[in-house]
Amino acid sequence: MSLFDLGVSELSGRVRSGQTTCTDLVSLALARIDDIQPQVNAFVSTHREAALKRAAQLDALDPARKARMPLLGIPVAVKDNICTNGVATTCGSRMLETFVPPYDATVVEALNNAGAVIVGKANLDEFAMGSSTETSFSGPTRNPHDLDRIPGGSSGGSAAAVAAGCVPLALGSDTGGSVRQPCSHCGVPGLKPTYGRVSRYGLVAFASSLDQIGPIATDVRDLGALLSVISTPDTRDSTNGRTQFVDDASLYSGDVAGMTIGIPREYFADGLSAEVRAAVQSAVDALKARGARFVDVSLPNSRFAIATYYIICTAEASSNLARYDGVKYGYRAENPTSLIDMYTATRDEGFGSEVKRRIMLGTYVLSSGYYDAYYLKAARVRTLIAQDFDAVFQKCDAVISPVAPAPAFKIGEKCDDPLQMYLTDIYTVSANLAGIPAISVPCTKSGTLPIGLQFMAAKWREDVLLRLGYAVQTAVRS
Repeated sequence: MSLFDLGVSELSGRVRSGQTTCTDLVSLALARIDDIQPQVNAFVSTHREAALKRAAQLDALDPARKARMPLLGIPVAVKDNICTNGVATTCGSRMLETFVPPYDATVVEALNNAGAVIVGKANLDEFAMGSSTETSFSGPTRNPHDLDRIPGGSSGGSAAAVAAGCVPLALGSDTGGSVRQPCSHCGVPGLKPTYGRVSRYGLVAFASSLDQIGPIATDVRDLGALLSVISTPDTRDSTNGRTQFVDDASLYSGDVAGMTIGIPREYFADGLSAEVRAAVQSAVDALKARGARFVDVSLPNSRFAIATYYIICTAEASSNLARYDGVKYGYRAENPTSLIDMYTATRDEGFGSEVKRRIMLGTYVLSSGYYDAYYLKAARVRTLIAQDFDAVFQKCDAVISPVAPAPAFKIGEKCDDPLQMYLTDIYTVSANLAGIPAISVPCTKSGTLPIGLQFMAAKWREDVLLRLGYAVQTAVRS
């Protein structure tokens, strides 16, 4: 068993009691990264010297300071679209290959205040646009369970780093399932918090009304511990709800007796693989045995979720990525013949094909003559999807669903078919459109490939998700 399987509370406790040191934990993480990185490519960059220096500084603190740090000495990977002061934040793109932020994201500040040590920046699909972590300028990340397969995306590097035992905790970002889907494929728990729970200050924007930073861990209990740290109220983000999550040990009893869970009929129709269907059913049976009650529910507008999502997210991406023009920062094409030539050459050379595809689609749906037909209609359907969830949560505490239609596919299998790639997000995008929290929890394997299930709950009810997630985790591991 790896030391990182103990959980962050026990690990930090061992540091405080003198059984181990921050330097020992960070050295262990760096050694594991050295072993895994050549095969898995989970990291865009690692920060050996800075991490060991910080660990030594933490070890030198007085016991009273250490006692106030819930993540003392814990090595953490941070997705490379989250700004880190003095350390390159590339977004997996040539456009930002040399960009070094002069400030920390709010979540990075929170990690530092809690005593965590950032050991590296995790790989991702370029600008977080993808479902497989194949579009990164740094090359694809591979699934630690099968190196011929994708880890999921866009937070594939973060999920793979945790699954491979490099770190016990990581941060990803979730715009349409980008934390939950790779966690399902890599066999680790991951949480998309309520929109506004975690500050987006310092998160490089893809689709601002959908993006949310979320925790990834080896244990459901550690998701709660990390969420309580990173959900610090922040006035620098106007969308931040300033509602900090307070973790509670009572959430992790495994007791779900009396809870009501909805099974949306639309999520178990054609297109769901037999192994995923069986995996979710096994979790349903385990929760029934622990006293949970299941009811049939309907989310009638969920059939429009993929179309709605890809209109809204590409429109926002078109707007957000307009700033990358070669003028202010980032990549600039060499020897342009005019200002317009510099703009076009910079964006052509700096962006990859998937980012260009989404910018073009987003520009189209926002253009004169098409705004009402596409974007405005999608915004209205988004409201209907949110209302469906509001109605369902009047009847149940949470809903259960698959995370992805099938286990992880092979690298390169869907690269030439963007529509098939987009459809892998069919079960996850609704939570982002509605702004509700959702969790992915491993429940079984198909051969060597992990399969996860998803719970979604009402806004601000991450406690419900952690309670259910831990119950599934203990049922699977027992």
